[in-house]
Amino acid sequence: MLLHLGGSRGKMGILLIRRVGLFCRSAHLSPQSLEYRPIKKVMVANRGEIAIRVFRACTELGIRTVAVYSEQDTGQMHRQKADEAYLIGRGLSPVAAYLHIPDIIKVAKENNVDAIHPGYGFLSERADFAQACADAGVRFIGPSPEVVRKMGDKVEARALAIKAGVPVVSGTDAPISSLQEAEEFAKTYSFPIIFKAAYGGGGRGMRVVRDYEELEENYQRAYSEALAAFGNGSLFVEKFIEKPRHIEVQILGDKYGNVIHLYERDCSIQRRHQKVVEIAPAAQLDPHLRDRLTSDSVNLAKQVGYENAGTVEFLVDKHGKHYFIEVNSLTNYIMTFSKCTGNKLPKIVDLVHAQLRVCEGCSLPELGLEQDKIQINGCAIQCRVTTEDPSRGFQPDTGRIEVFRSGEGMGIRLDSASAFQGAIISPHYDSLLVKVIASGKDLPTAATKMHRALTEFRVRGVKTNIPFLQNVLSNSQFLYATVDTQFIDGNQKLFNLKPTQNRAQKLLHYLGHIMVNGPMTPIPVKAKSSSVDPVVPSVSLGEPPMGFREVLLKEGPEGFARAIRQHQGLLLMDTTFRDAHQSLLATRVRTHDLKKIAPFVSHNFNNLFSLENWGGATFDVAMRFLWECPWKRLQELRALIPNVPFQMLLRGANAVGYTNYPDNAVFKFCEVAKENGMDVFRVFDSLNYIPNMLLGMEAAGAAGGVVEAAISYTGDVSDPMRQKYSLEYYLKLANELVKAGTHILAIKDMAGLLKPEASRLLIGALRDRFPDVPIHVHTHDTAGAGVAAMLACAQAGADIVDVAVDSMAGMTSQPSMGAIVACTKGTKLDTGVSLDRVFDYSEYWEVARGLYAPFDCTATMKSGNADVYENEIPGGQYTNLHFQAHSMGLGNKFKEVKKAYAEANKLLGDLIKVTPSSKIVGDLAQFMVQNSLSRAEVEERADELSFPLSVVEFLQGHIGIPHGGFPEPFRSKVLKSLPRIEGRPGASLPPMDFETLESDLRMAHGDEITPEDVMSAAMYPKVFQEFKEFTSKFGPVDCLNTRLFLDGPKIAEEFQVELERGKTLHIKALALGDLNKSGQREVFFELNGQLRSVLVKDTAAMKEMHFHPKALKDVRGQVGAPMPGKVVEVKVKPGQKVEKGQPLCVLSAMKMETVVNSPISGIISKVHVNADSSLEGDDLILEITE
Repeated sequence: MLLHLGGSRGKMGILLIRRVGLFCRSAHLSPQSLEYRPIKKVMVANRGEIAIRVFRACTELGIRTVAVYSEQDTGQMHRQKADEAYLIGRGLSPVAAYLHIPDIIKVAKENNVDAIHPGYGFLSERADFAQACADAGVRFIGPSPEVVRKMGDKVEARALAIKAGVPVVSGTDAPISSLQEAEEFAKTYSFPIIFKAAYGGGGRGMRVVRDYEELEENYQRAYSEALAAFGNGSLFVEKFIEKPRHIEVQILGDKYGNVIHLYERDCSIQRRHQKVVEIAPAAQLDPHLRDRLTSDSVNLAKQVGYENAGTVEFLVDKHGKHYFIEVNSLTNYIMTFSKCTGNKLPKIVDLVHAQLRVCEGCSLPELGLEQDKIQINGCAIQCRVTTEDPSRGFQPDTGRIEVFRSGEGMGIRLDSASAFQGAIISPHYDSLLVKVIASGKDLPTAATKMHRALTEFRVRGVKTNIPFLQNVLSNSQFLYATVDTQFIDGNQKLFNLKPTQNRAQKLLHYLGHIMVNGPMTPIPVKAKSSSVDPVVPSVSLGEPPMGFREVLLKEGPEGFARAIRQHQGLLLMDTTFRDAHQSLLATRVRTHDLKKIAPFVSHNFNNLFSLENWGGATFDVAMRFLWECPWKRLQELRALIPNVPFQMLLRGANAVGYTNYPDNAVFKFCEVAKENGMDVFRVFDSLNYIPNMLLGMEAAGAAGGVVEAAISYTGDVSDPMRQKYSLEYYLKLANELVKAGTHILAIKDMAGLLKPEASRLLIGALRDRFPDVPIHVHTHDTAGAGVAAMLACAQAGADIVDVAVDSMAGMTSQPSMGAIVACTKGTKLDTGVSLDRVFDYSEYWEVARGLYAPFDCTATMKSGNADVYENEIPGGQYTNLHFQAHSMGLGNKFKEVKKAYAEANKLLGDLIKVTPSSKIVGDLAQFMVQNSLSRAEVEERADELSFPLSVVEFLQGHIGIPHGGFPEPFRSKVLKSLPRIEGRPGASLPPMDFETLESDLRMAHGDEITPEDVMSAAMYPKVFQEFKEFTSKFGPVDCLNTRLFLDGPKIAEEFQVELERGKTLHIKALALGDLNKSGQREVFFELNGQLRSVLVKDTAAMKEMHFHPKALKDVRGQVGAPMPGKVVEVKVKPGQKVEKGQPLCVLSAMKMETVVNSPISGIISKVHVNADSSLEGDDLILEITE
């Protein structure tokens, strides 16, 4: 609200009033001014922004200023803004310090303070404080002690209002002294009722009660809050008016009986009875009602002899009837509106200036403040930006402000005290961070300015209500209608908060964590990432040349398969983007490095059959260890490589997981994968169990993908002595898959067991049996015969073979791309791939591989081994087992591990071994090694041993039925009476409810949940949850280059991080600080030229320190603190039975009390806190056993 005062203009249309002493000596000197006594030094008996607001006014008037502060406020800004600052309340609690009248008066007397401004809250409505000032000969900037007493006592103020003819709400005539009195009032007036603090306001000590069950608890909470906030817990009771408007009138009186009003403001937008947004003047207010409100306010003030500034508060019901609530005996926080000016305002009304002048003895007419000259001009909005989390019931947040950037500009004013980088927001005081005031010609204009200013704010380190305020400012009811005190509670859309990204600061936290504690992803070997970045070969400009994907898009899967079969020459699938690094680098290659080389692949390898880049282990590893979204990888690579078909590995009915899923989950997964750019689905089953494979094939086909049914190969078809997996077995399987409609038939040789002779026999037989079906062969080069085997397959009629670029080939990976290309060059099998381009491609990966040194299998494994023909360990698992053996100091016993693997395989009936069956064999092998058990001993003692869960579930039938059935009597001895699954494991599972899953995810993570997120959660619920928690804390770590991601920056290193196109961070690591008493180190950076720092817990140092335990979120019975604060009361004890929703304890933070209720029913097993315990967020309060 802009207050227009008539009168002459000064420079630029604003009358600037100088020091009041000069004014009073003007020609207009009144006889009343003979009592004028100038103020030379003012103390503010308060803290925060109100103290600074008063200091600024004093400085403008040439008055010296004095601050007081508690022990907890030594770092607060208000003590630095004053000319002098003194500690009060030594040894007292944070709030009690500012309520300690003797200390305040002592400081005032010792430092020649001649006036004290009480601010708002604390002692501002305490008559004994006003009287103590008078007794000490110090002026109280406010009403007389008697008026403070009358107005500060809400019950007496109510009686005075009745006497003045001002309407009031039905209520008690005096503060109540017992719960019984409240019960009697409720019987008389019925519910709802409201408790109110008799000696303070601001929403503290205020509780609405709607039935008898709530009465006692709310009485106790209101009393406790009032006592803590105002030093007096007295309460009175009123009938609660539903959905009123809360209107306040600003008044100002002098020592001579003059009282004016400065119109009203609408304070209806509240949470917990505290104002959040205020509007002046009140929108859509009937002019006649405005007149009644203002005249009642002035009449009441005159009746009690009100001096200085104050606020008269009213409720207005839906019929337009108004009721007096209270008088705040000093200017409340909304006084800042009176400072807002418009382009036609010839004089600024500064209420703090006016307070000081009135206290000095000036009259309102002398100050030019006369009612007929005050007019409304325009509109103003004030928003209280607080450190609260609206999504959690406006719970206060505490901590260190890591980043603060305010929103400013034309028509914006800021009042703050704790809003600066490095400020500590404690749980001891109000959660206010800054008051933002926006002015404009009308409410929509002011709201637009306010929204813009709030958008410019950047506050990191603590949560704020800014997103909530932005929703309020955009609400049509707020802008164009009237609002009441239930506006927030009745508009749940206000809580649809758009999360702030805070990407830069989160990344600094991640980098700082690595600098202090080392890599955040598990590292198999102690090796540093290479400091040499790979150079991407040059790529021609323009669109990449046409590839087989154009054929697929144009002719569909069937036409694509025909084109493949008709193609002259051998086709290649490049596994470098998936299986090659799964086999050699523990699946750790990041999207960052794949994206860099992707355009080169698109332009130079357009004649590849496909690029394998997704599925299998890469899906969960991306989230689990790389903290990347696997779907984002697919999307980004698809955009960079539009011309080459993408291929993924689908584990049949297991999709990309290690368990069974409902059928609809597998179908939905394939549908979403196809929508995101996947083309060819290699469908396999770890046991070649046809029912599982058929489900995966149907799902891929229904999604519109190319179905490549893959038969997992084991044994040796060229050895007549090995009959279980004979040539006839594979032909029979292939016949069923071709009948089922596979577009392509694949042989998946996951261990590299195909010898050249076996290749010729198997592929030759398949080609004879299925002349029109494309044949695709996959192998590993563990034994070193991979190139020879693939050439034999090609010569026998295979259309496609799998290869990896040379520097990522060999050993447990695929055969060399360069070798296959060179060996077929100039023959009828010529691949058409340029060897020179292969060399360039290989050079990139040779250097890039150095970035992944901690995961490189060559750190422990120097070559492949032909003993794979005996143990049949798949390539990726061979690498993992080798790593595990060396990490456990058993490198010299790897031979025993391999032997145990072969024996475990025989124990389980000689299985097809590929994920997840290979893991089951591996788990049993490790069990045997750890317990020094031979195959014979395991068979003999099977009924008494405690086998790994994976082995037990396999024998139950959880992954299907193996060829030849389960081994007996081993199975029966292990399972005993455990249930067995008959048929396809997933067939009996109920359909997955995707709508409920999506709803749950939105509840947990906000509305930014995508269909891809839903599928990730469906496949890996726990992994996805941990991934979201990690990225919420540390941001988009996939934007970092790989060395920084793994090892972090060196001190003084400068680097850039591209968040998105056009947004690049320039970062420099500056220093590591010393360990503090909380076990943290401060890590300093320069970000875009500005100093930033983060506090990081030193995990090694903290092992030697004691900290309160945290509640584990996934343990239902562990109850954690919902916010930082102090325990006021513990309501239960060990052994006590509690019901769900029963109060357990009461926490106090920022003068607000919160009841912590039981999340479950059960028995209290342990209590970890007591009254007065100080807690951080999520600190463990107690444990409940169900």
